[in-house]
Amino acid sequence: MLSNGIKYFAEMKNIKILLAGLFIVAASIGVGKAQESLQKLKSETPEQRAAFQTKLMKEKLILSNAQLTKVASINLKYAEKFEPIIKSDDSRFSRMRQARVIMEQKDIELQAVFTKNQFNEYLAIENDIRKKIKSQMK
Repeated sequence: MLSNGIKYFAEMKNIKILLAGLFIVAASIGVGKAQESLQKLKSETPEQRAAFQTKLMKEKLILSNAQLTKVASINLKYAEKFEPIIKSDDSRFSRMRQARVIMEQKDIELQAVFTKNQFNEYLAIENDIRKKIKSQMK
């Protein structure tokens, strides 16, 4: 019985890693065809991805000017951290694992900038993107 529980948690961890990676693609360039999205993602600079994310957050979360400056800086910082992962030839699993760690760090920094309501809305948007990706994978 215990081994079934361990297997379940291992499977859930793998799903979370996959979703984190898919969120990166979706958040960076929108939800679309996976292959085309990956190619576009590879061709964009970290600055372009960060600018897109910042614009989206500004529109959806109604950020103040002070928040906007901080969010733009955070988005650029993490877009640069994602660059080696995006360009990597590592296995999908390895890239997803690396991406998950970076996304968790980014969420912590964003939580410090957003109000509680904004952070909850950010999480809801993130969840919606995951749902769209899952439905497109079927």
